Amino acid sequence: MDNKVAILQRSKEEFHITNNVHWQPTKVSREAREHMHKHKSAVVWLTGLSGAGKSTLALQLEWRLYQQGIHTYLLDGDNVRFGLNADLGFSLQDRQENIRRIGHLAKLFVDAGIVVIVALISPLRKDREWVRSLFHSEEFIETYIDCPLEVCMERDPKGLYKKAMDGTITEFTGISSPYEHPLHPELTIHTDKSSVDDAVHTIEQHLFHIILPNQKTHQAI
Repeated sequence: MDNKVAILQRSKEEFHITNNVHWQPTKVSREAREHMHKHKSAVVWLTGLSGAGKSTLALQLEWRLYQQGIHTYLLDGDNVRFGLNADLGFSLQDRQENIRRIGHLAKLFVDAGIVVIVALISPLRKDREWVRSLFHSEEFIETYIDCPLEVCMERDPKGLYKKAMDGTITEFTGISSPYEHPLHPELTIHTDKSSVDDAVHTIEQHLFHIILPNQKTHQAI
């Protein structure tokens, strides 16, 4: 069964959607778009605690790829909640739905031949593994942004840990809600030890082997 059809069928079964919904293929294939872009598509999924550095790395990675002519788009967890996911809160059920929507959105971008960068806490393994199942093996790059909780709390760029500790925010990942670290991520970045430039370079080099398979090495500018 075609991957898109299998995904649609699974979604229909999960959400009890009528069988009158059918996937409409387009005349422009993913391969044609990748050929036009001169690189393959993929998704770099950055997961980790709040304050670990996901957004910082995602912004720099997007800029670096853009400078090198890579067609890319950044899906930041906070930004998506301003529009597409504005109706969702932070309960377990809403977080799962948040990840489901972003996963499908990332899939559409990948089908359009674009490199997608997702910066999202995505705390539970089963949700991340569900998103992984939407993609072919190499095109999903789970990147664990590993940073000790105490360092994240010291950084606290949005003041969220302080609010979580005094009870202003409930169900906050790492404090009152669990974070399950990846068991077998494609990449692990220790942001308490690595500089932003070094971390981005590590992600770049892994990504280039996938999206530029005919180039043995790629010298980032």
